[in-house]
Amino acid sequence: MTAIWSVDTEAFYQNAVNVRNEQPIMAVVKNNAYHYGLEFAVKQFLKAGINTFSTTSLKEAVRVREIAPHATIFLMNAVYDFDTVREYQIHMTLPSLVYYYEYKEDLKGIHVHLEFENLLHRSGFKNLDELHEVLEDHTQNDNSEKMIISGLWTHFGYADEFDVPEYGIEREAWLNVLNTLLEEGYTFEMIHAQNSASYYREGQQVLPYHTHARVGIALYGSRPYRKLDTSRIQQSLTVKGNVIQTREVNAGDYCGYSFAFEATKDHTRLAVVDVGYGDGILKSRARHEAMINGKRYPIRALMMSHMFVEVDDEVHAQDEVVLYNNDIRIDEFTFKGVGANSEQLSAMNHDSLIKEYI
Repeated sequence: MTAIWSVDTEAFYQNAVNVRNEQPIMAVVKNNAYHYGLEFAVKQFLKAGINTFSTTSLKEAVRVREIAPHATIFLMNAVYDFDTVREYQIHMTLPSLVYYYEYKEDLKGIHVHLEFENLLHRSGFKNLDELHEVLEDHTQNDNSEKMIISGLWTHFGYADEFDVPEYGIEREAWLNVLNTLLEEGYTFEMIHAQNSASYYREGQQVLPYHTHARVGIALYGSRPYRKLDTSRIQQSLTVKGNVIQTREVNAGDYCGYSFAFEATKDHTRLAVVDVGYGDGILKSRARHEAMINGKRYPIRALMMSHMFVEVDDEVHAQDEVVLYNNDIRIDEFTFKGVGANSEQLSAMNHDSLIKEYI
């Protein structure tokens, strides 16, 4: 018996349809589509009516082009292999004035999206003056093969925070930049800013004058913030192991590495389960429960290839042990402090888990 990572294909597709809500969506497919599999995810998103994609990896962008020949593909990281970007007709970010002046000749013929830094400070032009500078310099450039400024974008780094004012601040700053440039007569083929949290906070609608919402985690079945009802987003992923055997221990017995669990009563029943941190289960996740036969039981110790779950007489060898499904969701444990949705997904070891699409 070996632990299994499986995706319900129809549920994944239907969730994408519901998330899209007939809005223009740019699907984020970075990190192998949040480890759901790039080819699988892109094909399901295309089926759901999404034909615009973004990633942080040029290699992934090329692979998306191979899967979706007619899609629009946006690269969120600055890269330096300009020939490949041109060859595969990939749009890419323009991240700073320094980058612009150093590489504007190398970028000839490439579609670029001007990036506004905003509060995240990860990348982008710092203010409206810097954006004006590049736009004016580009206008004065009479080279017929110059870069093509076709997009304007930012990232809302605080859209999932409700107890602080930062989302309102970054949203207002961005809209001021956008509206000023539009009022000045600049036009952009693509304008995008919203992540999953912003998209849902705005009523699952694209902001005015925007061409796309750039949605990631919601498309993969996790809520971006706690206040969102679970009915709005469906998790298609199941991660499960098996009970290898059950053991009985007594008060004072230690179980697991480094005295991980001490039994406090005689005849404590433990299920030995064939999944552990070597399969990508976070130690913080193991402070909570697993589901066996529809009932939750506490995980008591985590090892590389196993875990102990404290159970009752209703649990037996070969029973399935569910760590994640739509009833015991990844986002539930996100909000319990285990780690971000993407962190729990990224931790999964797809070399040790059996991977299935159902």
